[in-house]
Amino acid sequence: MSTTATTTRPHRERPKAIKLSQAAAARIRDIMANAEGKYQGVRVGVTNGGCAGMSYTMDYADAPLPYEEVVEDQGVKVFIDPKAIMFLIGTEMDFVREKLGSRFVFNNPNQTAACGCGESVTLKPADAD
Repeated sequence: MSTTATTTRPHRERPKAIKLSQAAAARIRDIMANAEGKYQGVRVGVTNGGCAGMSYTMDYADAPLPYEEVVEDQGVKVFIDPKAIMFLIGTEMDFVREKLGSRFVFNNPNQTAACGCGESVTLKPADAD
């Protein structure tokens, strides 16, 4: 009678579809703290529209929707709309404060162009590696 030993490979964590800068994570934590526990995180997506073709969307998320990707980064949950995932892979979400305001910025390697006002972008699906 022989016994067969099985070895398992270490589980490698899958790369995150989107990552947050320290500033973006801090701002989302502040927003969630002021939401008094009503929401779990933010939902990010893209929509058709604008002069360049697409715009980024952000909203509160109280629970994941079917097929959404949920990314946890720096203590923050980001829910990614399944229709947007291929356009957002590799994106870093940042939060910037400027002289006349502040805003979230998407540093996206899949962005090929943007309109002059900065409200819409042209995106291509991420390359399959």
